[in-house]
Parts: sequence; C-alpha cells; structure tokens
Amino acid sequence: MGPGPSDISPEVLASLSRPVIGHLDPLFVGMMDEVKSLLQYAFQTKNEFTIALSAPGSAGMEACFVNLVEAGDKVIVCRNGVFGDRMIQNVTRIGAEAIVVDSAWGRAVEVDKVEQALIANPDAKFVAFVHAETSTGAVSDAKTLCALAQQHDCLTIVDAVTSLGGIEVKVDDWGIDAIYSGSQKCLSCVPGLSPISFSQKAVNVIKERKTVIQSWFLDQSLVMSYWSGDGKRSYHHTAPVNSLYGLHESLVQLQNEGLENRIARHKAQHEALAKGLAKLGIKFIVPENERLPQLNAIYIPEGADDAKVRNYLLNKYNLEIGAGLGDLAGKAWRIGLMGYAARSENVTLCLAALEDALNQ
Repeated sequence: MGPGPSDISPEVLASLSRPVIGHLDPLFVGMMDEVKSLLQYAFQTKNEFTIALSAPGSAGMEACFVNLVEAGDKVIVCRNGVFGDRMIQNVTRIGAEAIVVDSAWGRAVEVDKVEQALIANPDAKFVAFVHAETSTGAVSDAKTLCALAQQHDCLTIVDAVTSLGGIEVKVDDWGIDAIYSGSQKCLSCVPGLSPISFSQKAVNVIKERKTVIQSWFLDQSLVMSYWSGDGKRSYHHTAPVNSLYGLHESLVQLQNEGLENRIARHKAQHEALAKGLAKLGIKFIVPENERLPQLNAIYIPEGADDAKVRNYLLNKYNLEIGAGLGDLAGKAWRIGLMGYAARSENVTLCLAALEDALNQ
C-alpha cells in the first residue's frame, strides 16, 4: 500500500506465466491491437497513436519531451512536487527553455500563475504539468489547464502516471496533446510499461520537426510503424511480451469493471481510510478538495519514528507504506490505494496495523 507498484490480481499474475511468443508473431500483433483499443478506453481517447511504451513511466515522460520539444523551444513547466521537477530536467537537457511555475508542495498547480506565465511568454509552445503528483498526493485541474493552454496556442504534455484508472482522465474532452502513465499504479500491472497517447496535432509536430530526435529508442516516429498499420509491422525492438500479457489482462479487468465504477471504488476506499486516520488523529497534507483518493499523503504524528514505524508495518504485517519525498522527506507517509489494492480488507488492515505501530 505504498505509492506503487500496487498489488496485482491473481488473474494478472497468471497471465504473466503464459508461453513466450515472438514479438512479431501474428497472434502477438493481434494482442497489441487489443492493448491499443483498451488503452484508448482507459485514456478516453480516439487517438490513433495510443500505445504501451516498452519502458517505465519515467521513459514515457522523456518520450513525450524528446519527441515534441526541440532546442530553443520555450516550455511552461508547472512544479508542485518531485515529478514536476523531473519535467524541468527533461526540458533543459534538450536545450529548451523551461519557464517554471511553482506552486506549494501538497497543493494543486495554481491556474492563475500559469495564465500569468502564458501572457508573459507569448512565444511558449508547450504547457507541461503533473495531473496527479505522486510525491504529495495532490491533484491539479487538468481540464482547466488544458483549456488555458489551448487559448494561448500551446500543446500540453501531461503526467498521468498515478491518475490513469484511479480518477477521471479525459484526453479528448480536455484536449490533451501528449500524455503518459505507468503500468504499476492504478492499472495494477507489473512495473516497466508506460501507456502513452499523442493527439494528431502532436503527431504532426513529431513528423514536421526540424531536428532529429535525440533518443533512438524513444523516437516515436520509428515506433509508430511497429504499433500501427495492416499486415507486416516493422521491427523496432523486442517488446516485453509477458509484461504486455499482464497489461492486456489488467486493462480487460478495467473495462469489465467500468471506468466509472473503478473511480467510485477508489473514492469509497479513500473515504474509509480518511475516516479511520481521523480517529487516530492523523492529518492529511493536502486540502480535501485537492486530494488524490489513490495516493494519501499524511503527516507523521509528533513523536513517531518514520523508519521504525514503516519497518514495523513491513516486518509484522507484511504491509508497505511509502516515505515522503523531497521537501516532505521525514515529514510524511504516503499510503497507496491503487487498483487491486483499493479494497476494504486492505484499508482495515492498514488502520489496525498503523494504530498498533504507533502504540509501540
């Protein structure tokens, strides 16, 4: 019950043990097409270029930046936690200019500040932000931020690593141009895959860019011909066949449960956890209206030893919760309620184990 990877269902675990077949085998190519369709449902998009990148969410982040952003471009980057800072590092490594919009850790991205940055930088080409900041448990208003970017003719790059499958993500309705996620959070699959989706506008930018994409492996103009097209697909890399079996099964489970039901389940389990934490006198870092149900960042109670409590939970109850990152290191715990882990018995165990640990 940490910030990820999350628990995996028995069905997904079983799917990982299927026999390995070739990554260009017609049966595997057929499954790739099903994964694309299932990801389109998860992202709520009709984007043709919607795939699972053969690398973790951090590579999904880098793929979005290195394919779209060129040296000299100006990018508005919102930072309200660790992963906003990683976006800045991606921009600067490309040789582009990052216009940083800082918001407080544990709070949503401040829309007014983003608007001011866009007005002050009319030549900006992109707006990048983290929808669900894993380091703090805060959710930002992606719909409003995307609408604002469109008003200023900017494309959006959105981190949905912790939001996809846990809260509402509507790529087409919100007008998101490039989005990436991770397989190990609310999708409850093994780590190592990054679902990504590019709008047609973003695909056009990739095709029309003036310079060669600096990463060969992450060059999506090469990957497109592996994941798309009728008949023979071009070889790009050896895909992680069994991991994709697992992702396929996890996405089938998402579709069978229904996105609305999955989102409601996360919310209900979060509310049960929050009620129990309140009884223990434990406070949330994030205000209620900006709080992620699937990533619960809480203040460590006064007098409690961070490492001792987490080790006690792990060794006595086989229960993992996460430590704080960055500015919140040593000050916070992060309790995950993601995908298959968002179940009543887990919430009950977590609250009882935490009470015992604090008493000890």
